[in-house]
Amino acid sequence: MPLAERMRPKNLDEYIGQKHLVGEGAVLRNMIESGRIQSIILWGPPGVGKTTLAKIISKSGNRAMYTLSAVSSGVKDVREVLEKAQHASFFSQQTPILFIDEIHRFNKSQQDSLLAAVEQGIVTLIGATTENPSFEVIAPLLSRCEVYVLQPLEKQDLDDLLNRALTLDPVLKEMDIKVEETGALFRQSGGDARKLLNILDIIISAENSDHIVINDESVAKRLQKSTAMYDKKGDMHYDIISAFIKSIRGSDPNAAVYWLARMLAGGEDLKFIARRLLISASEDIGLANPNAMLLANACFQAVNTIGYPESRIILSETVIYLANSPKSNSAYNAINEAMATVNQTGDLPVPINIRNAPTKLMKQLGYGAEYKYSHDYPGHFVEQEFMPEEMSGHSFYIPGNNQQENKFKDVMSQRWGGKYRTE
Repeated sequence: MPLAERMRPKNLDEYIGQKHLVGEGAVLRNMIESGRIQSIILWGPPGVGKTTLAKIISKSGNRAMYTLSAVSSGVKDVREVLEKAQHASFFSQQTPILFIDEIHRFNKSQQDSLLAAVEQGIVTLIGATTENPSFEVIAPLLSRCEVYVLQPLEKQDLDDLLNRALTLDPVLKEMDIKVEETGALFRQSGGDARKLLNILDIIISAENSDHIVINDESVAKRLQKSTAMYDKKGDMHYDIISAFIKSIRGSDPNAAVYWLARMLAGGEDLKFIARRLLISASEDIGLANPNAMLLANACFQAVNTIGYPESRIILSETVIYLANSPKSNSAYNAINEAMATVNQTGDLPVPINIRNAPTKLMKQLGYGAEYKYSHDYPGHFVEQEFMPEEMSGHSFYIPGNNQQENKFKDVMSQRWGGKYRTE
């Protein structure tokens, strides 16, 4: 049996990590100890104890537990398990637990097949996922579950896990193992308990000596290379693109280029990166530097034309330019507030002076009668009302404090006086 399986905790006292959930007085521990188990989704990266926690919950209440893997199970498998669970519930006061590993891999119809059983209390669902359940679990099912977020193990957790393995495992405790350094061991594990124990297993299995020394050198020797953790469809994808955009928004070109390199090394779709740059140019730079949008669009076109690896240079140039550009989200705020206002106020009537009058009747009713053609006036401007009466003077666009928009502010003040707020 692999070391990771031998060391799987059997109760909460043996469980390492996730103190915010299972520490003394924590919400999940209280739920388990009370025996009132509700349907939950455990969301976290691999190797942080999702499956183990599900097994501990099941054992704590002496409940029947049925397990499905979303990778290999279909609707038929789900229905068969639910039938077994319903049959078992007739002979037990405790609701059976249905544990579904990688529940995010279930499609909509498979998730739909769970709804009635969860709602009627035929089973208590525990789903484990490495993906954000907001995106991957259908809303009706998600609304029937509490979501608990599990974090990668911290250094102290890894220390505790390593010491526990060396002192309690029936195989390792009989061996002469000396740990001199843990830096490389913990770094390679990436906060993943299972990976840490697997690496320990590999190192010990590869040694022929009765005396085993674990240090950074021995770890590097046994592990050929460190693999970059990047899943183009997983949470790491969303985390890194978030860091990338926030670095540009925060005007840090070095951080932005670093996150760009992480995405390129992970094989991210170049068009996806270029599209995000277009969004950043409009959302975060906007009217402070309208050329940013032109450059981002040129970058998108060039990436489509050239491809990798040469396009990495074009992406780098654009990222550095955007990061160093002045920032303004005035246009972003303006359209968001305008749309929110439209949702609240509904279909307010168009002022009669700017209505279209394509028919004789409309002209007789005065449509467009008082409209003033701007080009007929000095400076191509004449003051008139363009808003619905109820919205007159309402300011959506507030110019940002930058060189370009300060010019807009002056122009608006000259044309409209104090009608619209510009600060």
